[in-house]
Amino acid sequence: MGPATQPEPVRGSAAFLAGLQAGMVATFWMLIWLGISSMWIRRSFWSPVNIMASVLHGGAIQPGFGSATPSGIALYLVLYSLLGAAFAMLVRQRLTGLGTFLVGILFSLVWYWVWFRTLAPRSMPLVWLLHTEKSTEFGHVIYGALLARFGDYLPSRTPQEAVVVAEGAD
Repeated sequence: MGPATQPEPVRGSAAFLAGLQAGMVATFWMLIWLGISSMWIRRSFWSPVNIMASVLHGGAIQPGFGSATPSGIALYLVLYSLLGAAFAMLVRQRLTGLGTFLVGILFSLVWYWVWFRTLAPRSMPLVWLLHTEKSTEFGHVIYGALLARFGDYLPSRTPQEAVVVAEGAD
């Protein structure tokens, strides 16, 4: 196996940025799932986001898209994007594709249990009481599955760069 065919070790900054990007995309899809599942139980599409916004805005939860909704979206995006960056920094490219996928789902479910089951009852009782458990858990499965794709956001070598590296090794 020559130098051009060996995978280059992932630098910390590249893993951080790839995880940040994967976390942002995964959060987007998780929020879409949470909104759709909220509509299935005859709540507003924005209910999950508004419930999270109550952490910043107190106990007033609006039924639809309101002035607090963007802060709920931002809280989800910032928190879960940073969580994605932490995941990518921990995992990097140490596992196979299936291993990363499974660890991503496990990581997100552990986060769900820490955030919604351990911290929320004490520090965010309104979030804990009003979130829908099963759909939020499944939303975290979606998040973890998409988070495992952080390797797609890592910079890759072009074929020309691989040839230059191979020639320099001779």
